[in-house]
Amino acid sequence: MSGMGPEVICTAGAMRLWSRAHRAAGRRISLVPTMGFLHDGHLSLVSAAVARSDVVVVSIYVNPAQFAAHEDFGTYPRDPEGDLAKLRALGVHAVFQPTHLYVQDGGGKSVHGHSDGSRHEGAGGSGEVKGGGDAEAGGGAGGCQLGASQPKSGVEDKGGVGGGGGAGDEPPHETYVTVESLQVGLCGVTRPHFFRGVATVVAKLFNIVEPDVAVFGKKDYQQWRIIRRMVRDLDFDVDIVGMPLAREADGLAMSSRNVRLTPEHRAAAVAISVALTAAAAVAAAAAAGRETVRSEVLTRRVCDAIAASGGRVDYVEVVDQRTLRPVAEVTPGRPVVIPVAAMYGEVRLLDNMEIGGEAL
Repeated sequence: MSGMGPEVICTAGAMRLWSRAHRAAGRRISLVPTMGFLHDGHLSLVSAAVARSDVVVVSIYVNPAQFAAHEDFGTYPRDPEGDLAKLRALGVHAVFQPTHLYVQDGGGKSVHGHSDGSRHEGAGGSGEVKGGGDAEAGGGAGGCQLGASQPKSGVEDKGGVGGGGGAGDEPPHETYVTVESLQVGLCGVTRPHFFRGVATVVAKLFNIVEPDVAVFGKKDYQQWRIIRRMVRDLDFDVDIVGMPLAREADGLAMSSRNVRLTPEHRAAAVAISVALTAAAAVAAAAAAGRETVRSEVLTRRVCDAIAASGGRVDYVEVVDQRTLRPVAEVTPGRPVVIPVAAMYGEVRLLDNMEIGGEAL
């Protein structure tokens, strides 16, 4: 890391060289994958990574493969300069900020009709850029710029991955990772493309960064379980750490999308965490008496609270933590989770509450 901040790395080849140099020096590498617009929840993941390794990489990439053509890829909030400043303060060593990770067709499209890239044009900051991006006037380095020339990093980026760009007749990206059963249900019902995109980009990041540890938040509970299963099934030598869901002072689950809530919807959305806490208390009281409680009792409590606050329920279920399959009753000693997805206005929010401890 330079004295001015984390190294900003823009290509897969440059990122591999960086990681392999640190590994050769005997250093333990951790990765925190993000889509940017970092909040305190993300920063808590970074702090956990710092405590578990010698060098920390944070990836910032808005992944088009997890957005359908009609979803909010183009309006997903971005703040590259602010992100770099926050990561610099935490002592992050490198920021992997690729312009694209998928081979593009002749029209500049990659997956789901999106123009790949995390839209970091003109990102300022005082990070040292490797593998692309122009230095700002006055000495600071900018972020990775779409369309900027991408110098060779010493390891050739094949097929346009990480900033190379495909030839006009190059077939677009077509290889995906799916975790068959865990991606069914919950978010997979209304967003059937989502987890294929998540698993694929995380697999790509693991292959590029080659971390020893990867840290994820458990707000996206189904996503966290899918990544753990993928790592187990495909023999990735990566320790997956799941950190507890981070909340605002009033209990709302932290999310980059919270900024898009109107003041009225922001106040109303607190009903989700209040209802989940109440449902967990009912389950805890039943467990203390060695009694079971029907899952319907818990889900109805949460659904009614969301509806009463003006939200629209996508799903509220009680599922086994490992399999994510619905359970009819919550019994003492069996870890379950209540995952929630709800709409407030046009913003889709996720939350969850683990009951009975954590099933590893």
